[in-house]
Amino acid sequence: MVDFLVHKFVKDYENTENAKVRTSYGVMASMVGIFCNILLFAGKFIVGLILNSVSVLADAFNNLSDAASSVIGFVGVKMASKPADQDHPFGHGRIEYIAALIVSFLVIEVGLSFLKTAIGKIREPEELTFSTVSVLVLLASIGVKLWMAYFNRKLGKRIHSSVMMATATDAMGDVVTTSATVLSLLFCRFTGINIDGFVGALVALVVMWAGVGIAKDTLEPLIGMAVDPELYRQITEFVEGYEGILGSHDLIVHNYGPTRSLASIHAEVPNDVSIEISHEIIDKIEREAAKKLGIFLVIHMDPVEVRDDRVTAVRMKVTEVLKELDERLTLHDFRMVDGEEQINLIFDVVVPFAYQGAELTQLQLDIMEQVSTLDSRYQCVMTMEKGYVAQD
Repeated sequence: MVDFLVHKFVKDYENTENAKVRTSYGVMASMVGIFCNILLFAGKFIVGLILNSVSVLADAFNNLSDAASSVIGFVGVKMASKPADQDHPFGHGRIEYIAALIVSFLVIEVGLSFLKTAIGKIREPEELTFSTVSVLVLLASIGVKLWMAYFNRKLGKRIHSSVMMATATDAMGDVVTTSATVLSLLFCRFTGINIDGFVGALVALVVMWAGVGIAKDTLEPLIGMAVDPELYRQITEFVEGYEGILGSHDLIVHNYGPTRSLASIHAEVPNDVSIEISHEIIDKIEREAAKKLGIFLVIHMDPVEVRDDRVTAVRMKVTEVLKELDERLTLHDFRMVDGEEQINLIFDVVVPFAYQGAELTQLQLDIMEQVSTLDSRYQCVMTMEKGYVAQD
């Protein structure tokens, strides 16, 4: 069914990096969500009135909020597809994250409203009217929500959409809440004990928890996330794959929406090659990164000593010292400055975020002590910096 809908309503559906194609995916997913959730709301609302059940009514209005969320998602996707302009040179892609954030607030608000109602039902329970047809309607709604979760998760992964992934998570939350509602009705039917208010409160709490999760997932790219390890490997391998590039470091990626990223990286080039030649290579990498990776890449050149075997040997020894202290430590921008009584080793060390305060200071002292054992004249001039890559 998912592939049928994609083939039917999305032109050039395989070209998921194209902004227009992504918009078509988003519009289709929003329309499916609106239709399914309104249908579920109508069915559950009628069932809730028949059964006089707060948990069923809470579930019904949760579906109505999902329909509103789909409308917001539709508007968000359309606005996010607007091209770049003078005021927004990197496009409007982050609107999609804002739309998902609004969805999360709606979900939390629905949960709070029905938590209040459920507490009232716990204090003053009301008689439930059991109906086999009503239970079957709720079971059918569970099946619909399972399909919607699968539908949105599959499309969300395909086009890297935070809104669709948030919708998929919300749908799975609905499966849990509706299942709990059905169990409470069956429990009351066979035991005579009315736990509708308690289940309604549980449903409300699950709904609010789902809203908090959606908010967390959408706030991260807005605040600024660490570089995904897979994206880090993709970009660094792309840059280092060109002849004339010896290595790279300090990769930073700024996200301006699912299809728009700006990145900067330091590329190491041999210092015995003309700067014009290295600059030509850098320009070529930047152009091809835009075409092949879809990333606006800015590259800073770092010349590396390749002719002096002594400098190369010392750099390797210092690297070994770092690895002995912590396998995660790396260095770059290594230079040697000879003096009459001491030799300055100038370099940057990339350390994990786990090193803070006194621990970071102690690490710096340990590096200086270990390096001095190589040669008492060595004096480390270090810059300790944190990486921008998320941990695997």
